[in-house]
Amino acid sequence: MECDVKRIENIGDEVKFYQFMQAVAAKSGSLLNVQGIAKDIGVSRPVCESWLSVLRASNLIYLLPPYHSNVTKRAIKTPKIFFLDTGLMAFLTKWHTPEQIETGAMSGAFFETFVFCEILKSFYNAGIDPKAYLYFYRDKGDNEIDFIINFNGQLHPIEVKKKSNPDLDDIRAFRFTENNETYKRGAGAVVCTNDRIVPLSEQDSIIPFYYI
Repeated sequence: MECDVKRIENIGDEVKFYQFMQAVAAKSGSLLNVQGIAKDIGVSRPVCESWLSVLRASNLIYLLPPYHSNVTKRAIKTPKIFFLDTGLMAFLTKWHTPEQIETGAMSGAFFETFVFCEILKSFYNAGIDPKAYLYFYRDKGDNEIDFIINFNGQLHPIEVKKKSNPDLDDIRAFRFTENNETYKRGAGAVVCTNDRIVPLSEQDSIIPFYYI
């Protein structure tokens, strides 16, 4: 991977670039804050943006765009960043054992990142570019939907929860996919650690993560 990155662009300060990769890995599943990352590692914003471009070109990260429409005017416009190699993500963030990843402070981020990578792979395996179909939602009131799949004229909301017993409270933000002028609200899901598919509401189901 180091050789691949060097072939794409002259990194310069390799120590700072490694710290940058650590910072990005630690932010997987979060809103992209370029200025915050730059400040944390002590580089300029343009340098940080250049390095992000390197990671994108290397297919190490994915910037998930936010979904917004005329009826979601309070929706934020900042993308979420996902690390696309959970093994490298664990190495960079120094979570070295399965037990640490399962129970540590970043366990939720690892789980969401894993689910995202599996969803992304399902698009690529079908020969579909996910950029026109895959989004997330968050607004200024901190209402959030982890993923929205816009497919066949319907918006399918997906929430990711690292627990086995999601409830209706976990899908309350799904209402923000309704009353859309262009798309209908489609079936939604909570991807979790339950071991079977369970109906949660008239339109939504609990889905085991290994079904993805």
